[in-house]
Amino acid sequence: MLISELSERSGTPAATIKYYVREGLLPAGERIGGNRTLYGDEHERRLRLIRAMLEVGKLSIASVKSVLEALDEPDAPLAHTFDVAQQALSRSAVPDVAEPSPEALARVDALTARAGWADCDDNIGRQIAARVIDAFANAGFPLPDDYLDRYAAAARAHAEADLAAVGAIQDPSRMTELMVVGTVLGDTLSLGLRRIAQAVVTNERRSS
Repeated sequence: MLISELSERSGTPAATIKYYVREGLLPAGERIGGNRTLYGDEHERRLRLIRAMLEVGKLSIASVKSVLEALDEPDAPLAHTFDVAQQALSRSAVPDVAEPSPEALARVDALTARAGWADCDDNIGRQIAARVIDAFANAGFPLPDDYLDRYAAAARAHAEADLAAVGAIQDPSRMTELMVVGTVLGDTLSLGLRRIAQAVVTNERRSS
């Protein structure tokens, strides 16, 4: 397909497509003479992935590029690509506050121990969770352990859903792409459903 058709099918302006090519996010199309360039279905799929990361995941161009490079790395283990995607997405989610306190980090470690989660020390989520625990405490609302335990249980359920969806795909390349998309969009989906659930539970308690 020509760039005009790719633009129409993907909902991406032609100038933006050319920009993504210049930035190394999108592979160049095949030159067929003059200014005519052909693009394939893989370009359309990659464009949708790029836009999901930029527009919904709110990643920077540099972060998107790092994720795509990991995605394109031949024979890269799924865990490696997943780690790169997690790191890229999580950097934008880290609250812009001071480093987490030792007390908050200790509480996160105790939480993961109660949940039976091993090898969490290097996961960026440890820093994020500790910063949030500090922020709650600084706002005058220290979080009790049972609150944290229930959040951990919900997080486990989300992770099980993510990995079940990935495992249902046979094509390894598509499996990796879904893993990246799920990492980027899963947090946003969780946020939307949490808002709905909060409203529903609030109304149920009012009427009980």
